[in-house]
Amino acid sequence: MKDLVIDLEAEKAEILKRYRALLRASKSTLQKGDKKMIRKAFEMAVESHKDMRRKSGEPYIYHPIAVAQIAAEEIGLGTTSIVCALLHDVVEDTYVTLEDIEREFGKKVAKIIDGLTKISGVFDTNSSLQAENFRKMLLTLADDVRVILIKLADRLHNMRTMEFMPRDKQLKLSSETVYLYAPLAHRLGLYAIKSELEDLSMKYMERETYQFIKKKLNEKKAERERFIHDFIEPVKAALTSQGLHADIFGRPKSIHSIWNKMKKKAIPFEEVYDLFAIRIILDSTPENEKSDCWKAYSIVTDSYRPNPDRLRDWVSSPKANGYESLHTTVMGPRGQWVEVQIRTKRMNEIAEKGFAAHWKYKESSSDSGLDQWIHKVRELLRNPDSNALDFLDDFKMNLFSDEIFIFTPKGALIQLPSNATALDFAFEIHSDVGASCIGAKVNHKLVPLNYNLQNGDQVEIITSSKQSPKEDWLNFVVTAKAKAKIKSSLKEEKRKIAEDGKEILERKLKSLKITYNSDNIQKLTLFFKLPSSQDLFYRVAKGQIDLQDLKEFHTAERTVENKPQDKIDQEQVQNLMRSVKAKDSDILLIGEDMQKIDYKLATCCNPIPGDDVFGFITVSDGIKIHRTNCPNAAKLMANYGYRIVKARWTTQHELAFLTGLRITGIDDVGLINKLTTVISNDFKVNMRSITVDSDNGIFEGTIMMYVNDTEHLDNLIKRLKQVKGVTGVNRFDSAPAPIEKAS
Repeated sequence: MKDLVIDLEAEKAEILKRYRALLRASKSTLQKGDKKMIRKAFEMAVESHKDMRRKSGEPYIYHPIAVAQIAAEEIGLGTTSIVCALLHDVVEDTYVTLEDIEREFGKKVAKIIDGLTKISGVFDTNSSLQAENFRKMLLTLADDVRVILIKLADRLHNMRTMEFMPRDKQLKLSSETVYLYAPLAHRLGLYAIKSELEDLSMKYMERETYQFIKKKLNEKKAERERFIHDFIEPVKAALTSQGLHADIFGRPKSIHSIWNKMKKKAIPFEEVYDLFAIRIILDSTPENEKSDCWKAYSIVTDSYRPNPDRLRDWVSSPKANGYESLHTTVMGPRGQWVEVQIRTKRMNEIAEKGFAAHWKYKESSSDSGLDQWIHKVRELLRNPDSNALDFLDDFKMNLFSDEIFIFTPKGALIQLPSNATALDFAFEIHSDVGASCIGAKVNHKLVPLNYNLQNGDQVEIITSSKQSPKEDWLNFVVTAKAKAKIKSSLKEEKRKIAEDGKEILERKLKSLKITYNSDNIQKLTLFFKLPSSQDLFYRVAKGQIDLQDLKEFHTAERTVENKPQDKIDQEQVQNLMRSVKAKDSDILLIGEDMQKIDYKLATCCNPIPGDDVFGFITVSDGIKIHRTNCPNAAKLMANYGYRIVKARWTTQHELAFLTGLRITGIDDVGLINKLTTVISNDFKVNMRSITVDSDNGIFEGTIMMYVNDTEHLDNLIKRLKQVKGVTGVNRFDSAPAPIEKAS
């Protein structure tokens, strides 16, 4: 018992130590009475969470203090946010109510905490709870962006302390993080937090690759630091002689961005040259910022030759999230490309702390790209009938994409996501202009509606009063505004047609002596597998359902399943789990207790034994097995976490699995013969197809073949790399399959 008392005393001291560190971090923003308010929130949090512990065994209160610390130190938020961060879990996890919070801390704090409290209550489990939570968080953003900033701080701390969580939880949280929270941090200009979230997600989702890149980076650290030192010396001297004061340092690229580069270019780690960037941070007065940045650029390019295609000027036109910087890529002293970022102290603080720093420096709020962004979020949220998951996809597509700048005929600047079309531009100007758009002139040339706009285009829209939105427009517009307007327009038209269909159906049922009532309409809707009665009326009006079809319904059994099959709930998931029978030939163990079960391998990622995998429950196909690094995995885990089951392979080797390799090399006589000999003779592998392309002495081939497991495949890759003339061998997933539907 005595030990426990000492432990509790030590914990008490640790809690106070962390609280004092929090006060030190928030010192710069504290005003009169703030300290007292933070103390009150701290005491309420300690009291509310006193009997709770985290998975690691630590007192739960460590978490709210850490979240408040991140909000203060890494995002630069003030007292209200610190109070909210300390209390962010009390309403959800303890006896404290929102009314208590409002009474003690006021309306503002209560509103933010409400936005942070996850939704409790019953939702259609077919739609993701996470998507609903996210939507609620954004609804509050429309009033107060601090909700999201605290949510990001909360997620960052959870990701930093995730090693004690079960594996499936780690995968689910990592997927959500990489799917939603990292792009959100990016959009709010929190680059440091975005990179850390991506790296932490990768640490759990791609464990081996993460450790491999980390090890490689450490091996070359000393050599890299020497190179950075040699690169910086002449630049530093030249800047000083020109009277510019600057801090210059080399910043390593994040593991996640290096991995992305390896994937995108299909190159090994050794061929990724820009493992770091040189950052020049100038001490500059507001009126000289722009000219100082260009002066520094001129000095850098006097010492090193720049790549003319790689100059990015976000000083003259900042990104929508307020990011300002000058990026160039130059040829370094040892014949390798080096990225150089030039910015001032103010610009750097905005890049590191995003929105909070933006607030600090912003004179007028109307011209801020972030305000425009929040305005767009509000617009998205106003669309009442969007389902939470559609909403999420629209949200991701619009608000996390890079921007292009388009000019109107009068020279006004309109910002759109990259890939936007002429029709998106029309809707951006006004809904009515979009709805009646029949074409456009881009740089005075006539183009169709689906023309993809390029940065700097000048666009004039051509309209006609006879035009109205068409269904196929949805296939090429990308902005949420255009999609929402087209959908609501089509809906309205469909509703009118359905009204006519309703009368036609009533007459047809009468002739078949079937009573027209809501019960029969529901049965009919289910019989024709339609999502709603409106779709039924619409099809009748369009002549897609005629008297003959209705007779079939009449003769079919009367009892129609009253529940649409595409809805899947927890109970169904459990029943499905129980009903799937074990098979002797199965080589995959699935589920919490790893029982043998029926499954199919997902075509989007072609898992083979040895891959890190998970099972996803579908209604139509039983359990589908995906690789954890499958292109669809993050979306499935983030949106349908409750339908994910653990899965792992047993070690049977009899079965062969289809996989593909991409081989590059120098085209040499007999190279194909050498490759096929290795594959067929040495490894006894059965090839399904081989395609080869040779261009100016460069050889590129893809081979689809059957292997037993990852070890078998790795050995084969190793052996193929030794063939003379081969420069690269990479495994690839099968041709991109459509996104896995959650049915």
